[in-house]
Amino acid sequence: MKRILVIGALGQIGSELTAAFNRRYGTANVVAADVNEDTRRLFPDNVFERLDVTDAETLEHIVLRHHIDTIVNLAAMLSATGEKNPDRAWHININGLLNVIRLAIKHRLDRVMTPSSIAVFGPQSVLYDTPQETVLTPNTMYGVTKVVGELLGDYYFKKAGLDFRGIRYPGIISNRTMPGGGTTDYAVEIFYAAVRDKHYTCFLSNESCLPMMYMPDCIRATIALLEADRSRLRHRGNYNVGAMSFTPEILTREIQKHIPDFTIDYQPDFRREIARYWPASVDDSAARSDWGWQPEWTLETMVEDMLRAVRAKMPA
Repeated sequence: MKRILVIGALGQIGSELTAAFNRRYGTANVVAADVNEDTRRLFPDNVFERLDVTDAETLEHIVLRHHIDTIVNLAAMLSATGEKNPDRAWHININGLLNVIRLAIKHRLDRVMTPSSIAVFGPQSVLYDTPQETVLTPNTMYGVTKVVGELLGDYYFKKAGLDFRGIRYPGIISNRTMPGGGTTDYAVEIFYAAVRDKHYTCFLSNESCLPMMYMPDCIRATIALLEADRSRLRHRGNYNVGAMSFTPEILTREIQKHIPDFTIDYQPDFRREIARYWPASVDDSAARSDWGWQPEWTLETMVEDMLRAVRAKMPA
């Protein structure tokens, strides 16, 4: 693993993962790519390429021109956005992934990583301590594409020897880049509303309990799996990872320890039904034993750090 291409480098996870790669591997070894231009100049020292992952020809040119041996593909339409345009979600999430896989096999790249998600679970899945291997019956097109992505990774590992890796990300909480259309987005929005307005209207119900992870742990987990010894990996693109689980009500009470007059009300929309069948917690023992996963952030430390960071960003 010498030259990494990050597809979706301007997104919520991509922007922080690319920065972490820069610190770890050096900017000369990290190529950032996104369907959007880097207008905010997040990566002035990196080579930046404008790329639509569904454009196989441009993708191949970038890989060959920059001598890429590792691709981290973060390009995707998320759960809530994907429900509004399921055909496009399939096109980006599956056809784009197939472009990456075919190219990696053709040019014998070292490895490919692409996220999966807790969205792979559904009404027939166990809701608490959801096991690594269980029934996958997703209730969104996003979830369907993530199940297919996991199966494709396993298939091409067995048929072509492709070193394919992936994590079933829980909801990711970040204080740097806003999320992009997911069902767990409330867990970021609520901090800005708490600081700015001292009130938040939540699109989930108060009892919607979901697995969550603070971005620093997400980055640590991604790098740990990317660098893990291939011989130790019993799974390919579907590792469960856990950190914390909470409902909007539990999160609100934790925020109120710092902002006592913060209030919340609930106006659930279609995202409530999406979240209803996602797990409340996951069994991540496979990730812990195979590549040493261990979260560092708790609900309490995450809330304190999020409020500090959001206050620093808000105008006085």
